[in-house]
Amino acid sequence: MSGSQSSIESTLVENRVFEPAAEMAAGAAVSGMAAYEALYKEAETDLEGFWRKRAKENLVWSKPFTRVLDESNAPFYKWFDDGELNASANCLDRHMGTPTENKTAIIFESDDGQVTKVTYKELLSRVARFANVLKTQGVKRGDRVIIYMPMTIEGVVAMQACARIGATHSVVFGGFSAKALQERIIDVGAVAVLTANYQMRGGKELPLKSIVDEAMAMGGCEAVTSIVVYQRTPTDVNMVAGRDHFMDALLASESDVCPPEMVDAEHPLFVLYTSGSTGKPKGVQHATGGYLLWARMTMNWTFDLKDNDVFWCTADIGWITGHTYVAYGPLAAGATQIVFEGVPTFPNAGRFWQMIDRHKCTIFYTAPTAIRSLIKAAESDAAVHPKQSDLSSLRILGSVGEPINPEAWMWYHRHVGGERCPIVDTFWQTETGGHVITPLPGATPLVPGSCTLPLPGIMASIVDESGQDMPNGDGGILVIKRPWPSMIRTIWGDPERFKKSYFPDELGGTMYLAGDGAVRSKDRGYFRITGRIDDVLNVSGHRMGTMEIESALVAKTDLVAEAAVVGRPDDVTGEAIVAFVVLKGARPEGDEAKRIAKVLRDWVGTEIGPIAKPKEVRFGDNLPKTRSGKIMRRLLRTLAQGETITQDTSTLENPAILEQLAKAL
Repeated sequence: MSGSQSSIESTLVENRVFEPAAEMAAGAAVSGMAAYEALYKEAETDLEGFWRKRAKENLVWSKPFTRVLDESNAPFYKWFDDGELNASANCLDRHMGTPTENKTAIIFESDDGQVTKVTYKELLSRVARFANVLKTQGVKRGDRVIIYMPMTIEGVVAMQACARIGATHSVVFGGFSAKALQERIIDVGAVAVLTANYQMRGGKELPLKSIVDEAMAMGGCEAVTSIVVYQRTPTDVNMVAGRDHFMDALLASESDVCPPEMVDAEHPLFVLYTSGSTGKPKGVQHATGGYLLWARMTMNWTFDLKDNDVFWCTADIGWITGHTYVAYGPLAAGATQIVFEGVPTFPNAGRFWQMIDRHKCTIFYTAPTAIRSLIKAAESDAAVHPKQSDLSSLRILGSVGEPINPEAWMWYHRHVGGERCPIVDTFWQTETGGHVITPLPGATPLVPGSCTLPLPGIMASIVDESGQDMPNGDGGILVIKRPWPSMIRTIWGDPERFKKSYFPDELGGTMYLAGDGAVRSKDRGYFRITGRIDDVLNVSGHRMGTMEIESALVAKTDLVAEAAVVGRPDDVTGEAIVAFVVLKGARPEGDEAKRIAKVLRDWVGTEIGPIAKPKEVRFGDNLPKTRSGKIMRRLLRTLAQGETITQDTSTLENPAILEQLAKAL
C-alpha cells in the first residue's frame, strides 16, 4: 500500500449514461435516486436503527434480538447476537402454509439437458430427510462438514441440511485438487465429507469420490468418520466399509420431518476458503443472522425480485456467489430459480441463451469472463448468437466476479438485454457476504464499466495509504468505514491474520480494507474498481490498475476478444507491463504477431498514455482459467517473469494453454 497515485479520472472516461426506464422505476423496490438517497441517509444517520428495522422485517426469529451491534471488541463485530434463528427455517419453513409452498423453488437443468423441478414443500422434505441422515451419521450442532459436490439440487440440499441442524458447512469447489481438499478438511476440522461419485461437465464424467479418497490418504483427516456419496452417474467407485455410505441408501430409512436447530445469530453458518496472495487459503467465517439478512435484502434491492420472476445465477455453489445467490438468497426470498450443472459452451456456445429462452428466465446473473468468451463464440458462429434465442422474458441482467469492460457491457446490453434491461454490475467479495456497491435497476443511471454507488448501510470510501479520504477523480484504496451485518467475522482459527488482512493498523484498525484500488468519478461520484491492490502496477512511479489496461485492450473491438495484464520486474521502470491477448481471429505468429502487438501497444498509448503501453504482448487461443471461469493471473505473472510454473494447476480448465503463453515474441 505504498507509492504515488496520480489522478486517473481521465483514463478511459465513459460518457455513455443509461437512465432507468420509467416502467422499471415505477414498480421497483427502490424507485428513483431520491428513494435511494433517503435510504442511504437513514443508515448514515442511525446505523443501528436502520439495521434493527431490516432484521425484524426480513428474518424470522425464534428468539428476538435486543442488541443490534456490539463493537466492544472491534474489529470482531457482532450483530443481533442475543437473538436466535435458523437459516434453513428462514429459507424453507417460513414459506409453509403460504402460496409459496407449492411454488417451484428450483428448475434444475443437468449437463445433458434433462430438467427436474422441485417445489418449496418438496425441497423442505428433501432437506429434512438429509438433515436426519447427518444426525444419524453423528454430525451435531457446531460440527464442520465439507461439501465437495456437483452443481445439483443435492448440493443445495446438503448445504441447507447442515444449516438445519446447526452444523457449519465448508463447500469446496468440485474443480479443486486432492491437496486443496485435504488442506481444507484439516484446517476446518471436518467430521464428515459429502461428495458424489462423479460430476458431469461438458459431456464428460469427472471424478469426485476418488479425489476425496486421495485427500484422505494424504493424512491429517482422521477426524472425518463419515463420507456420504451421492451417485450422480452409474459408474462404480471404491467404498470403504464403515466410513463410506451411499446417500440414497441412507435416505431410504429416514423421516422427512426434522425440526430446525435454533442457533444464536453469530453462530458460524459456513466457512468458505479464499486464496490468499501468499500462504495457505483463508477460511472466511460468516455468521448466520447477518449473512442471511443481507442475502435476502440484496435479492430484493439489487435484483428487484418479483413473485413471478425466474432468477438464474450461473455461479457454482463452491464460490460465495453460489452461496448467497443460489443456496440462500433466492430461497429466503421465495424465488423460483434455475440451477445449472453444465458449462456455457456445451453442447454449443448458445447454451445460456437457449436456457433463458427455454425456462423464460427474467433475471440473469453471470460473470464478465463468461460474457467475453460468449462474445467471441457468437461473433465467429452466427448459430450460437443470442439473437437465435427468444430473450424477451429477460428484464434484469447482472454481472459478478470482476469489473466488466465497457465494451463487453455494451454487447451484453445490446445483444442479450435488447437495449431494455438494466445491468446491475455488482461489486462484492467472499468477505462481504453480498453486494456492497451496485446499481439499483429502478434508481441508478448506469455507466458501462462502473459499479456506481454503495448500497444503503455500506459506508464505502476511497482513501490513501494513511486512511485519508481521496478527492473524486483521484484513485486510492477502497475501504468500508463502518461494519455491516454480512461482513466476515474472522478467518477460521487465525484471528491475527484476520486483523492484519482486513483491518490493518495503518488504516486505524476499524476500517475494512477491501484489497482493491478504485476511483470515483468527478461528476457523479460513481465508483470504478481499478484492480486488486496487488494488481496495481508501478511503472516509473506511476500507479496503474491492470484493469485499466485490460479495458483499453478489449475496447479495441475489431481485434481483441479478451486480455489479461500483469507486471514483471524491470531494471529501468521498476515494473514492466505484459499483456496476454486472445484475438477474435486466429492466433498470429511471426511478423504478423509483431505487427498486431505494435498496433495494440499504440492503441493503449492513445487510450491511456505512453506510460501504459505494454512492454510485451503475447497471444494465445485462450487464457488460463479455472473451471469456474476465473483467469489465473498468478500463473500469468510466473510466465511473464520467464519462470517455470511450480504452482498447482489442477483447477485449470485448460492447462495446455500455459505452454502457448510461455513463448515470448
